[in-house]
Amino acid sequence: MSPDLNQPLAPFDRDAILAAVDRGYPAQLAFTQRLVATPSLRGAEGVAQDLMEEQFRELGLEIDRWTLDPEEISRHPAAGAIDVDYSGSEVVVGTHHADDDGGRSLILNGHVDVVPTGLPELWERDPFDPAIVDGWLHGRGAGDMKAGLAAIPFALRALRDAGLRPAGRIHVQSVPEEESTGNGTVSTLQHGYHADAVLIPEPVGGDLVRAHLGVIWFKVRLTGRAAHAAEMSSGFNALDGAYALVGALRGLEEKWNSVSAQVPHFEGIEHPFNFNVGTLHGGDWTSSVPDHAEFTLRAGFPPGHDVDSAWAEIQECIDLAVAALPVLKGASVTVTKTGFYADGYVLEPGTEAEAVLAEAFNSTTGRELGTRTMLCYIDSRVHGLFDGTPALVFGPECQRMHGADECVSVASLKEVTGAMALFIAQWCGVKPL
Repeated sequence: MSPDLNQPLAPFDRDAILAAVDRGYPAQLAFTQRLVATPSLRGAEGVAQDLMEEQFRELGLEIDRWTLDPEEISRHPAAGAIDVDYSGSEVVVGTHHADDDGGRSLILNGHVDVVPTGLPELWERDPFDPAIVDGWLHGRGAGDMKAGLAAIPFALRALRDAGLRPAGRIHVQSVPEEESTGNGTVSTLQHGYHADAVLIPEPVGGDLVRAHLGVIWFKVRLTGRAAHAAEMSSGFNALDGAYALVGALRGLEEKWNSVSAQVPHFEGIEHPFNFNVGTLHGGDWTSSVPDHAEFTLRAGFPPGHDVDSAWAEIQECIDLAVAALPVLKGASVTVTKTGFYADGYVLEPGTEAEAVLAEAFNSTTGRELGTRTMLCYIDSRVHGLFDGTPALVFGPECQRMHGADECVSVASLKEVTGAMALFIAQWCGVKPL
């Protein structure tokens, strides 16, 4: 039987836990800087995962580490499309086992992968120089989400330093692939990791995420007919065709946004469902009509609009454009999923886990826990939609996520760490060491 929400297995001193967070915070910041200074781009997360495993082992957690298996993952309904080599993509899980009469179980999940840095000249300093300037820790991945990921073991360490151990089972997960498919977290389900609640410390400004949208990644390739630029009408310009298809997809984007005021939790957000052309390539000679072009696109769509229906609408939009637009006459077009194929997720109000987090946040900051809607993908949908587990997304304030000079608030991170430590103590229960 789960312990009563307001009756932890043993009393604990909230001030003592927060004081332990304070004492450990210099070491936490130093480790976070070390993690940010370690590049962990897609498919090359291994060294950063070594650092996370080191932290898990120091806490005495049981370690499970494996390499993502594309064949295994592709069998799960939550999987995203795989179009890269997974031989360097590893998951690390550390487990704290419950006592026989332990409290509720918990998954603490974060992703170690980061997006590319972009043009180095747009950064004020090296993207992997984790400098702290005016209260902000800089670097690629500092906010998204290495600060939150690094906070997880230090929240657990604060409990230990306060003379406590969690009474419930805890799985601490450091996963890859959150920025492209969600397959790292999917793999943890396949490896048998489940719990009564999930907490993911993504950089969301100290609020709780109430909802996030769905995301599809896909690639469109056009082949045309080459010709000399002087005889352009005798060829088919595949790049012109690509521009025309992007224009047609913009029409679908506007259609989805035209009803956003009727989508719960998205009512007051202007243009929440964005179609982003991420890459565009084509042609091979300036004076030749390009006979090939390719672009990739990230499409956001509303929760409740299931991913298969969204994908069907995208394909129909492209088919209609190819049939109707003169500029696309004679084009050969192929459309391929390349990553995210993910429904949106709503954390319905009223769960016990949310109430416990709200109390922990208030105890730490003296403020009420706010909520927000995110216009991006988050791994919470894997737990919430495919394992029936309430997935709380709550983390520090970040600026310029995915952009140059990404940074995370040092003060906000400390608050989040304290709230996480109190949440773990109340949700899982605690016992003296």
